[in-house]
Amino acid sequence: MKAVAFSRFGGPEVLEVVELEKPEPGPGQVRMVVKAAGLNPVDYKVRKGELGWYEPEFPLIPGLDVAGVVEAVGSGVTDVKVGDEVFGQSDGGPYTANAAAEFVLSHIYHPKPANVSWEVAGSLWTVGETAVRAMRLADLKADETMVVVGGGGSVGTVLVQLALAKGVRVIATANAADLERLRSYGATAVEYGDGWVGRVRDSAPDGVDVAVDAAGAAVLPGCIELTGGTERVVNLADLEGEKYGVPFAMGTPEVRALDALPQLAELTAAGKLDLPIWKTYPLEEGAQAHADLEAHRNRGKIVLMP
Repeated sequence: MKAVAFSRFGGPEVLEVVELEKPEPGPGQVRMVVKAAGLNPVDYKVRKGELGWYEPEFPLIPGLDVAGVVEAVGSGVTDVKVGDEVFGQSDGGPYTANAAAEFVLSHIYHPKPANVSWEVAGSLWTVGETAVRAMRLADLKADETMVVVGGGGSVGTVLVQLALAKGVRVIATANAADLERLRSYGATAVEYGDGWVGRVRDSAPDGVDVAVDAAGAAVLPGCIELTGGTERVVNLADLEGEKYGVPFAMGTPEVRALDALPQLAELTAAGKLDLPIWKTYPLEEGAQAHADLEAHRNRGKIVLMP
């Protein structure tokens, strides 16, 4: 199979298209023919060696999000069959094989709704799981007020819509280009930048119950100010949040929302969850896709399509 891989840490130039053996599914796994693999910021952070808790096995194929067609199933798999369309998270394999490849293994998957595009399905897992996890960590309840700082990004976009579907009042900060889109979902959208805390406070006369940092731009002090403490501030983006008393909400096994896929599938199929796609790339342009993502050129998801 072809895959986009790297054998040393560095910039996008370390990525190259390589030929590897197809991985074989083990118990509980399916092997899928990849139709779409969404990129996330964690992918280039892994490539650059910035995540100290991540010990790679070279060559490493970056990427977690995937959608494709089941080609083979391992023992114990009874919920899908060869030929079914699925989406979810790719598993590690003999090459720490992940999503930027023609074939991947997965044990976290769900049937892809027929009316959901490959590009969207292949981009849902990481942002969707993160958004569901954030809501649970915040113990978010209907009729509460939540501010999402960085609501225009992909995680923020999904979180805003999931919270609105739950009956939460949502205030989202974003760049000017994203404000109308967030308002179209039903959120109160205010422009990010100097004075954002005051603009949020003006939009929430009864106060803010929960604040989520999906931006990672030194906004945690403002989140704490709005909620009156650290207890209901969720840090999804600031790796230095510990100094504010709000540690980075890393997706460790005990808190990950591994059951999020059915909800994401249902809402997306019903047209209640929108995930904008910016651009698709073939595997051969994987390095350019990483470069565009790292430079924040995109206004929506970047997707590899083998």
